[in-house]
Amino acid sequence: MATVRLTRDLLAEGFTHGELARRTRSGDLVRLRRGAYASMPADDLGGAAQHLRVVEATVRLTAPDAVVSHVSAAVAHGLPVFADQLERVQLTRADVPGGKKRALLQLHATPLHPSEIVDLNGIRTTSLARTVVDLGRALTFDQAVVAGDAALRRGLRRDELTTCVKRSRGRPGMAQARRVVAFLDPRSESPGESLSRVLFHRLGLPAPELQYDVFDDHGMLVGRSDFCWEHYRTLGEFDGRIKYGRLLKPGETSEEVIYREKLREDALRDEVWELVRWTWADLSTPDALERRLRRAFARGLRRR
Repeated sequence: MATVRLTRDLLAEGFTHGELARRTRSGDLVRLRRGAYASMPADDLGGAAQHLRVVEATVRLTAPDAVVSHVSAAVAHGLPVFADQLERVQLTRADVPGGKKRALLQLHATPLHPSEIVDLNGIRTTSLARTVVDLGRALTFDQAVVAGDAALRRGLRRDELTTCVKRSRGRPGMAQARRVVAFLDPRSESPGESLSRVLFHRLGLPAPELQYDVFDDHGMLVGRSDFCWEHYRTLGEFDGRIKYGRLLKPGETSEEVIYREKLREDALRDEVWELVRWTWADLSTPDALERRLRRAFARGLRRR
């Protein structure tokens, strides 16, 4: 987390308000919010890192019982979030009637069980389970699933989620939160795979098997596919922009990994499988993707 300097501390060190203004204009200091500065320009940080330093500044200027929660907690835990969710720091306090929303801050009025609060880098933050349930209540279904799948991959246990859901009975948004928790699957290895699952569900497509291993007639592993509809002899692959980067081996170029992926796909097709690949752009045109998948299903049934 970037170092945050509070105005009161800088003044105590001998700086004047005029000097702080001049340093801000010159770029030596970055004003995070009223009463707090940082030394690293925002352009040098990603969106999550920018948000975290505003979180740090806000926490240091807020009542000590405040707990970082919701999207801000998701960022602190390293969960994937959407960029348009980072406008406000999200905090939870039990003694704020009705909650409050300001330009840079949203306060939630919710009691927290002691087990639902953890220390992350010296900052009180909701636990992974509490964070996922809060996101399920507050975000859209697909946004909450992306973060929840990632939380399960990081080791969040189902029983922790179940306990947290039970404690939250009667709170606004719990009907959707229960649906989100029931839908989560740690085998979704990326946000794109999580969003693909949500899309299949909404389109009424059969639920696929995830991370499916394909073997040849001799029992040798041919390859693994992100999605599999075994009844339809169809495999699916989400092709995210960073996927090939993850597949790079030491000393290997992007061209080499793309060629290796082509050989893997050819081997899968040789085992009489249909294979459909899609990208981020395809997720925004669901009808076209559905048609491609259903055509593959039809071909796969004929090849059985």
